[in-house]
Amino acid sequence: MSLILSRRRLIRAGVASAGGLLLPGCDRLFENPTFRGTLESAEDLHRATQRALGRDALAREYREADMSPQFRANGSREVADPAYRQHLAQGFANWSLRVDGLVERPIAVPLHALRDLPQRAQITRHDCVEGWSAIARWQGPRLALLLDMARPRPEARYLVFHCADLYHGKPYYESIDLVDAFHPQTILAWAMNGKPLEEAHGAPLRLRVERQLGYKHAKFVARIEAVASPQGIHGGRGGYWEDNGDYAWYAGI
Repeated sequence: MSLILSRRRLIRAGVASAGGLLLPGCDRLFENPTFRGTLESAEDLHRATQRALGRDALAREYREADMSPQFRANGSREVADPAYRQHLAQGFANWSLRVDGLVERPIAVPLHALRDLPQRAQITRHDCVEGWSAIARWQGPRLALLLDMARPRPEARYLVFHCADLYHGKPYYESIDLVDAFHPQTILAWAMNGKPLEEAHGAPLRLRVERQLGYKHAKFVARIEAVASPQGIHGGRGGYWEDNGDYAWYAGI
């Protein structure tokens, strides 16, 4: 498994080994465009290396006997937003997923319609950047099916997943490029281990992008926006953790 380090942790480790700078200066060093560009070029190399293995190369899938007896809930475990809580109380009967932005046909798809689409079920391992992993069975339509319905425009290169939760007071969001979006194992999961998602695991819908680490698997997905670039959205780096400088945008495994 690839080891995706915090940018600041990487900087601190490098500075400490060099012995030439005080650690409190590391964050200022991170803000240096030249130094940050060096780190980001390494991220680009990691992405290019994985893509060289094949855009449709599959993550390993497991047997039911391999499934973990427990699956830890990562990130937010509940959502305070009043609209979300009302939908939760109603079993998401009136909830819809929006797909818009740079698309020819913006759509709003009710949860029951998502469940009626052709489904993909896959037993895969969730690898968390914090060092734990667990195996579960996920079910939902391929993201590619919804993109075929919405028809991204030629200038669209990324998808931004806007989520219903706040994390430490900030909107949680993530993004992937269209290569990962059309990957056969990238699904919008509404079920886990044969049951509809619980709130702690991202109900009613979470992204499963199986060739990336767990923080990319956005929970509580409410809207998918096709964009030319993540710049200008929240912190502009493509995700909550990326905006904070904690994790790399590309988290391939």
